[in-house]
Amino acid sequence: MTIELGPLGAYLTAAEATAAQAVALEEAGYGAVWMAASPAADLLPAERLLDATSRIVVGTSVLNVWQADAEEVAASYHRIARKHADRLLLGIGAGHREINAGYASPVAKVASYLDTLHAAGVPAGRVLLAALGPRMLRLAADRAAGTLTLQVTPEHTRRAREVLGPDKLVIPGHGVLLDTDVERARETGRAAVRPMLGIANYAGNLRRIGYTDEDLTEPFSDRLIDALVLHGDEEAIVAGIRAELAAGADHVGLHAAGEDPIGVLRSIGKRAAGAVIDPS
Repeated sequence: MTIELGPLGAYLTAAEATAAQAVALEEAGYGAVWMAASPAADLLPAERLLDATSRIVVGTSVLNVWQADAEEVAASYHRIARKHADRLLLGIGAGHREINAGYASPVAKVASYLDTLHAAGVPAGRVLLAALGPRMLRLAADRAAGTLTLQVTPEHTRRAREVLGPDKLVIPGHGVLLDTDVERARETGRAAVRPMLGIANYAGNLRRIGYTDEDLTEPFSDRLIDALVLHGDEEAIVAGIRAELAAGADHVGLHAAGEDPIGVLRSIGKRAAGAVIDPS
């Protein structure tokens, strides 16, 4: 059975991933909440959010294959799925060379991780891969429900859809910021993405889709920041979400920047529902 995500999801940091916030986002019309960074293999934070809500899907974004034991993840998945059928998605990823000790052969490592999940009875239709490059995207097409992507643009989403075909999930994550002062919004956006732009996987992917060394060198070009962090009023952000859906996204996960991220997400959710998001 396919999990119904709807067009919008919300990324929550560990500090934000409380029962009250999940309920507020469910009420604001979000179809999913995505747990930013790698939760522990026991998946207890995801279980708490599911226990507190009635329909919203909870996804990990992403379980790090170097840190979260695959057998424990599988046992945790089955424990939670018995209570909350069709509401839990496992996003998994290979992490980054700059961060993860022992990082090597990421595609082979993820494939081995998938082998363990499969042997333990976790359905491929409940697993998403954090995939940027063509090899990991092909693995997602062959062995998972689809892909979760971060630090991407509609051009990458279009390319991911071409690799995955029409029947797999393509779920880009986008920064969002409610601020109509363009220069101030860009500076906030730069601060939000600066740590990730220093990671080779993200920078390399942006080069593949047309950004240059000039774009990716501090202080980063305006066109890059504008593409990675949607900013302006609610209508401008909804237009950016529509562009992702038109490029082939099934669902867009929003990372809110600024002083009140949950307030930003609720405001965008209400505006998006009123706009009836439709890529056509």
